[in-house]
Amino acid sequence: MGNALRFLYGECCSSSTTTTGAGTGGDGSWTNQHAHHSASASGAGVTALARDIHQFELTSRVPEGLSKHVVSSKKAQCNWYTKLSEAWAQSKPPPKSPEEVSTLVVNTLKRHKKADVEGLLSFYGLPLSQSTVEVTTSQAPPVANGAKYELSTLPVDEKAVADGDTVTVYVSTLNPREAACVPQDVQVAAVERAKARAQRNYTKADALHKQIIDAGYRMLNIHNEEVLARKYRIRLRGIDAPESSMPYGKEAKEELIRLVVGKSLKVLIFDEDRYGRCVGDIYCNGVFVQERMLKKGLVWHYGAYDKRPELEKWEKDARDKRIGLWSSSNPEKPWEWRKNRREQR
Repeated sequence: MGNALRFLYGECCSSSTTTTGAGTGGDGSWTNQHAHHSASASGAGVTALARDIHQFELTSRVPEGLSKHVVSSKKAQCNWYTKLSEAWAQSKPPPKSPEEVSTLVVNTLKRHKKADVEGLLSFYGLPLSQSTVEVTTSQAPPVANGAKYELSTLPVDEKAVADGDTVTVYVSTLNPREAACVPQDVQVAAVERAKARAQRNYTKADALHKQIIDAGYRMLNIHNEEVLARKYRIRLRGIDAPESSMPYGKEAKEELIRLVVGKSLKVLIFDEDRYGRCVGDIYCNGVFVQERMLKKGLVWHYGAYDKRPELEKWEKDARDKRIGLWSSSNPEKPWEWRKNRREQR
């Protein structure tokens, strides 16, 4: 047993053995009433995993209850703990924080089923670690002043583009920022859905997916692998596209589709609007999407909400060249169009 693992186990061994009623189950599993999955802190998950690896080294038994969170057999679970014991002993420096332990688990079991890795982390209340799915991030400028946070999205679907200034994106929950805030019931539903699909119980799997969707998440198939992702509706900052029934409304949407569909995006989030959408700047393979839309004359600079001079200049350049919607001598402003429709109703 590695020194770091022995130290962690020693820290919790005396108290846990007197309070959890630990013992061995008749089915080859390690009985532990510590209730890993409901641990209130990831730190407790670190010590619980260290203890269970130690017990596995002594008994060759895995924790009872783990099978409720993973899809593979007890024989496969024993293989995991053998690998984790070796990896922990060889790691230099040894992992101590929940994030470090999660990374060790993912790297050690990266060739195993994703549902099993996520289920194991969920069992111990550990945060989901870096995604094993390759996501192409755009070569965007550094985070601008005032940005609250940054999103690196999964590839965008065509149906996700609502119009020329709104797009729905998904971010993998294995992204470190997202991993910290995935609701426990969503993690459990994702694991249970994978088990239901493996058993071909598609009715149960669909019901669990609806539960996931209702919580603002979705299971996506990326490179033939199921990924749990969080949904974000993005309103492109600083521009306003013509509505679909207005001149160039269709063209604006089609251009945004050409720019983002099938690609991973970098999104800098600055605010949230009254409809619950995140207001942000979108970059795709180094291209600033709002700049492209303005220069093609397909959107307006939304000067009432964004005073950036470069956006004003890009609109003026397109207007001077009379391209896109500026081919009309007096195009109707989309915000005035919406106001007129509200007043008519």
